[in-house]
Amino acid sequence: MTSVLLGLVGIGAVLHEPVLIPPLAASAALVHSAPTLPLAQPRSVVVGHLLGAAVGYGVLAAAGGSAWAAAVAAGVTLALLMAARTPHSAACATAVVVVLQSPAPGRFVPLLFGATVLLVLTGYAASRVRRKAPRYPAYWW
Repeated sequence: MTSVLLGLVGIGAVLHEPVLIPPLAASAALVHSAPTLPLAQPRSVVVGHLLGAAVGYGVLAAAGGSAWAAAVAAGVTLALLMAARTPHSAACATAVVVVLQSPAPGRFVPLLFGATVLLVLTGYAASRVRRKAPRYPAYWW
């Protein structure tokens, strides 16, 4: 897990953009330490963060970048994640990051997508390398 987080930092250093954000560290912890949980499955990780970002940008546009708006964004994200059957608690934090930090969507969203795919792929690879580790993912979609 540490190597994938360092990889995200390295990618960010090359691009001069912060790629490792706190919600991704939480996602990495889920993928690598609890790979059988629904919260750790690829659909939940990738779609969950993208949904959180979308809600964050929507709330930011409608209500501005306050702590109150961030709380609303997190709650709406959680409700949509449950409705979409893509539980991923770290995605709620992505919505909060968007509302409070207002990252440029043209840079943030592609980097977020790439980072979540990288987390999933490293979880897949790690589960194949460790002999007694549970197989990841339990399901792809």
